Amino acid sequence: MHRRKKLNLKIKWELQKWLLTRILLAIFVSVSVALLILYFFSHKEIGESFYKAHFTIKYVSDLLLPIILLSGVICLAIGIFLAIFLPQKIAGPIYRVEEDLKYIRVNKDFTKKISLRKDDQFKSLAQEINLLLSEIKKDLLAIEKNLEKIERDNSFNSKSQSLSAIKNIIKQYKL
Repeated sequence: MHRRKKLNLKIKWELQKWLLTRILLAIFVSVSVALLILYFFSHKEIGESFYKAHFTIKYVSDLLLPIILLSGVICLAIGIFLAIFLPQKIAGPIYRVEEDLKYIRVNKDFTKKISLRKDDQFKSLAQEINLLLSEIKKDLLAIEKNLEKIERDNSFNSKSQSLSAIKNIIKQYKL
């Protein structure tokens, strides 16, 4: 039987906190707007027209249905607005990282660094990728240096040492 993992709010707490506050804010704004609309329309003074209409209106819900529908439409509009703009804060940095990685892969350019704005939520991801790229670049430069040494030297012992150094660099990677 597959056991479900525990909810761990400590992982990427800043990102989770950022998303949670945005979602809770959206819920709070929507509920507040709905309550204000209901309060505004239900807090009117009962006039002569109500006393005449009470025979035709059987339920209170008949009075509140248009108000509830209006508040629902307004809350839906707020939700759609937030749904359109909130994902941009996530999708934008992911797109940027993806495009930079594609550039590095296509051009084999390990000097390229992934750069995000300082307030982006995925700044730590970009930093880790940049560290990985710099490690790969360092190893490739060491391999290049040992290959040049092999080409330059005539002695068998020197060539053997350079090949051994290259082999050790490659063994560090799980291929």
